[in-house]
This record gives sequence, structure tokens and C-alpha cells, in this order.
Amino acid sequence: MSTTADEALGSPGPAEHGSKVRAFLRLVMIEHSVFALPFAYIAALTAMERLDGSVHWWRLLLVTVAMVGMRTFAMACNRIIDREIDARNPRTATRELVTGAVSVRSAWTGAIIALLVFLAAAALLNPLCLALALPAAVPMVLYPYGKRFTSFPHAILGVAQAIGPIGAWIAVTGSWSWDAVILGVAVGVWIGGFDLIFACQDVRADRAHGVKSVPARFGIPAALHGARAAHVVTTGLLAWYGVAIGAGAFYWVGLVVVAAAFVYEHTIVRPHDLSRLNRAFFQVNGFIGIALFVFALLDLIVRGLRG
Repeated sequence: MSTTADEALGSPGPAEHGSKVRAFLRLVMIEHSVFALPFAYIAALTAMERLDGSVHWWRLLLVTVAMVGMRTFAMACNRIIDREIDARNPRTATRELVTGAVSVRSAWTGAIIALLVFLAAAALLNPLCLALALPAAVPMVLYPYGKRFTSFPHAILGVAQAIGPIGAWIAVTGSWSWDAVILGVAVGVWIGGFDLIFACQDVRADRAHGVKSVPARFGIPAALHGARAAHVVTTGLLAWYGVAIGAGAFYWVGLVVVAAAFVYEHTIVRPHDLSRLNRAFFQVNGFIGIALFVFALLDLIVRGLRG
């Protein structure tokens, strides 16, 4: 049947399907996978170096698919669950579910597809990954509800994000690793910390509509102090991880770069000046993940990891 006939019958043509897919990808901010993927790769490649010193490209691809699938599911659920809150906040009132660019039905369809992709990748990796897959999805759904019953939803987000490196290690070895837990907790504390910063811009709307967060309850200065403390702890945990895996010089240089980025991040965001918050959130945190991954990869190559 022709495109014209499809349109006459009310069926969406290829262009409309493409538009809906693009709108859904904007909804879940697919490009922000850069925040989580580098740490999953660090865990997976470190596990491979320990396993036999070789990069297992198929497993690495499945880790990527699983990470993107889970993150897409989490973001879609977040947007669906929060759509009424988003509509009342001027900053988020233009999001696709609020404006109607993406329907709730389409968003749920995308979320379910993403979850199925995640489960399929987990099944292809190993039995332990599959067994832990659905429990790993629970905090992803719990996080958006958190702001309705606790002033510390950032902690739930941290737990959700900590799962990535742990799962990536299990994907390679099929077994639990406390070294991966150290890295996972580091990632969780890091992301929970910069979520404290990000939430500062919504204090007025959150207080007006009863949305809970650390900045809304304790104020912006307290939230920024909490973020600084979280990032000090993150640096300490990353150092602990380096010791645990016997990291070499490149890793430690990377950690110094990360620490410097944290310092910069906290100098450009102040309680009475949030004008550079987006730079701190998007640019600096994206840089932190990529920088540590590059230095960790160089360190692994020096230690014998081969393609």
C-alpha cells in the first residue's frame, strides 16, 4: 500500500514513525548515556584483563546494549511518572510528554521495548546476569516516586546508578566481585552528588508543589555542601578501587584529572549563582566519565590487555 493510501486510512507513514522515534529519543535524552557507559566499560575491561587479558568484543557489545536499554527504560519511566510534576515546573514544561510530542502510550511502548532489550542482553551474557536483571530494574522505577515520599531521592538514584559497573563485571565473569562494588558505589555517590547540584534549580517549583529533595528541604547551600562531600567520597572510593585492582600510573593520573574536574565543578556553581549549573552538570560530569575511562584503558593496555 502506498504512503498516500496509508495517510488516507490514518496510518502513520515512515516519516511520522521516524519523527516519533526521534521525539522518544529526545524524551529519554539518549546522548546522556555518556555518563554511565564509561564506568561500565572500566569494570568490564578490568574484569577481562583479569580473566585472560583479552577484550571480548561480543560481551562488550552486550554490556553496551544492556546499559543503553536499562537507561532508556529508566528515563522513560521517569518521564512518564513525573509528567504531571513536569507540567507544573517552568523548566520542564516543554518536555515531550507534557507538550504531547510523545504520547503516554508511545512512551510506555518505548520503555517496554527497552526493558526487553535489556533482558535479552542479560540472557545472552550469563545466567547470573539474567537472574539479577529484573531486581536491577526496581530502583530505576522507584527513583521518580522517591521525590514524593523522601527528601533524599538522590540516594535512590545513586543506588540505581551503582548497579551499572557491578553488572558489567558480572557480565564478563559470571560471578560477584567486591572490587566492582567499590567502583559501583563510587559511581552511585558521584551521580547522587551531581543530582544534588541539578536539583538546586528547581527549589522554588519543588517547594510550591510539594516535591521533595535535599535543596527543597534544607536549602541550596546545604545541597551544594552535600554535593562537595559526595564528590570527596567519590574520589576516595575511586582511589580505593585503584588500590584494589593494583592500578598503575595511568589510572592515578586519571584520578588526579578527575579530582581537578571536581574542584572546577564546585567553583563554578555557587548558592547565589546557578547560571553555570548546566556546564557543571552536562559538560564537567561528561568529561569526568570519559577522562577516567581513557586513563583506565591506557593503564589496562600497559598491564597487558590486548584486543
